[in-house]
Amino acid sequence: MRKALRWLLALTVFIGTLSTAGAATAAQAGPADIKDRLLAVPGMKLIEEKPYPGYRYFVLDYTQPVDHRHPDRGTFQQRITVLHKDTSRPTVFYTSGYNVSTTPSRSEPTRIADGNQVSLEYRFFTPSRPDPADWSKLDIWQAASDQHRVYEALKPIYGGHWLATGGSKGGMTATYYERFYPRDMDGVVAYVAPNDVVNDEDSAYDRFFAGVGTKECRDRLDAVQRQALVRRAPLEKRYAQYAADKGYTFDTIGGLDKAYEAVVLDYVWGFWQYSLLKDCAGVPADAATASDDAIWSSVDTISGFSAYTDQGLAQFTPYYYQAGTQLGAPTIHFPYIERKLIRYGYQPPRNFVPRSIPMRFQPHAMRDVDTWVRHHATHMLFVYGQNDPWGSERFRLGAGARDSYVFTAPGMNHGANVAGLVPDQQALATARILQWAGVSSAEVARAKPLAHSDATLDARDLDREPALRP
Repeated sequence: MRKALRWLLALTVFIGTLSTAGAATAAQAGPADIKDRLLAVPGMKLIEEKPYPGYRYFVLDYTQPVDHRHPDRGTFQQRITVLHKDTSRPTVFYTSGYNVSTTPSRSEPTRIADGNQVSLEYRFFTPSRPDPADWSKLDIWQAASDQHRVYEALKPIYGGHWLATGGSKGGMTATYYERFYPRDMDGVVAYVAPNDVVNDEDSAYDRFFAGVGTKECRDRLDAVQRQALVRRAPLEKRYAQYAADKGYTFDTIGGLDKAYEAVVLDYVWGFWQYSLLKDCAGVPADAATASDDAIWSSVDTISGFSAYTDQGLAQFTPYYYQAGTQLGAPTIHFPYIERKLIRYGYQPPRNFVPRSIPMRFQPHAMRDVDTWVRHHATHMLFVYGQNDPWGSERFRLGAGARDSYVFTAPGMNHGANVAGLVPDQQALATARILQWAGVSSAEVARAKPLAHSDATLDARDLDREPALRP
């Protein structure tokens, strides 16, 4: 009986993967309404449809194998959204690398190509988490295989050109997908994607912080950060009361003192990740004479005192797990702060993941991706922000790259985009995106976004996230 049940589960998952065969034929021959066509895909389930002018927007669940190498060993439901324009238009495959938003939105390449958008929640971010969770199945190949399987399921419906995109960890995700499945996409647009090839060598970050912005701004930020450590005792007393009032605990990181220092050490990084040089005017000008309230408020606004509580860490356990097993994590130094004031320094990802979850770092993973990009990148565009610390270790192209580009948007932070590039690069990047999307030669030549701007739909999802995460 057990053998029969295992065989039936394997058969069910196997049938779901045959989207280019029988399932593809059924979808192509199925009903004309896009909702019915989507739901005709084996394993696809509708959560809700939300109206948006000019589009159809669907929130869906899709049945995925926990382990793509062994699809008979269990499944889970992965959250997907589809912003449907027209099956004749190009399709952009977007991922943030974290949770998927269930509010209609449009990435920059989707607007440029005036296309459809399929957005995928990264595996192990709730609710897209297997139960029970085998954390060894959270790696970049399994996540790329999730995307590959979704692409194969939807390609019969959206038969035009496809582009992959994402920002930050989403840009990393789009790059890893291209590395493992280079024949799926017609192009990749990766925004502000870190590339930590050698986890223990992070001097590029120290060089970045020594020269970013202006000396006046750097001095202001450094002074506030130092004062937050000088005044550790009174501010930690306030932190304890803050945590008690909110019901926050510190079991995962190992205590309030470790959490406090982690928040403070994220302060300068957090400013440059999310703020612009002009925002330095809001940083206390003379930290030494500023009140405790002013120091607390500035650190809380930029770093967020909830970040390293158990409650703040829980949502991001999958990220920290990946940082500590494959992606790597930065370590920087603070030459303007006396050593006696820093007790822990930048803590490793292991400190942010419950001890019940085993972790082992795989140093070859990022080297493999970096080598592949340098030698094999084709139709890939990387966009970075000049003042974004995550761009200190970035993807670079080698002699083997073809029709691929790395551009930097002057003065921009972690929200850098094609629109922020200098005019010549902006025109080139736009034209290449249009070319890869398969639109007409006349539209490529104009090198302008094909869809009109929509302030609601095109709002960049760059909410200030507490803690050091891409």
